[in-house]
Amino acid sequence: MTRSLGSCTLVGAGPGDPELLTLKALKAIQAATVLLVDDLVSAAIVALAPAAARVVPVGKRGGCRSTPQAFIHRLMVRAVRAGEHVVRLKGGDPFIFGRGGEEVEHLRAAGIAVTVVNGITAGLAGMTGLGAPLTHRTHAHGVLFVTGHNHPGEAATDWRQLAATARAARLTLVIYMGVAGCADIQQGLLQGLPAHTPAVVIQHVSLPRQRHVRTTLGRLQGSIEREGLGSPAVIVVGDVVRGVAASNLWVETACGRC
Repeated sequence: MTRSLGSCTLVGAGPGDPELLTLKALKAIQAATVLLVDDLVSAAIVALAPAAARVVPVGKRGGCRSTPQAFIHRLMVRAVRAGEHVVRLKGGDPFIFGRGGEEVEHLRAAGIAVTVVNGITAGLAGMTGLGAPLTHRTHAHGVLFVTGHNHPGEAATDWRQLAATARAARLTLVIYMGVAGCADIQQGLLQGLPAHTPAVVIQHVSLPRQRHVRTTLGRLQGSIEREGLGSPAVIVVGDVVRGVAASNLWVETACGRC
């Protein structure tokens, strides 16, 4: 007997807190028979899947050994053709630095329809959790989401030009995967933005182990090194950082942490 074709859904798991899942994401997870799970998806969210579902870790994290993307593509296609209800569970949002575009293209080329469920991206959740917006009628007329990690062989991001654009257009910069290359990022941004531009680094957004420090662009790398912050983290640069509630985090001043 031929088994009917299954289904595939790309689901954004958000930054980690299960309460930040959308209802649609929760329903997809609970209906899955196979889950292909990224490293940044919290265990609490994976635990929402049915007990009988098969959970396959397919981690992809900068600086660590990663599951090849081509292998993930094959797994998805094979499982759907075997009649499984596949959920590709991704941290944050599938279409914001989640390789969701690549996976949708591959699935469609294989003749497989795919559904995408958005998730709250870490840059937004991180600032919201600290009581500050990404845009503001007075301080920021827009926001730029940018990766701090380039694919091997790609030209490096022109941080000087990006900083000049952000200053001229009054934009907030939200940098993902930027901790490892922060020194170069900082040096480039300082060519277009003043050293006193507010900045905040947020590690493990929304999770109980979240850590964060508010600083300035000129002191960004030193703040990360001194506090031992690492990945996964987002770096937010712009005047909206002034709105971060000082009572919720460390605040750096000229005399140090207060």
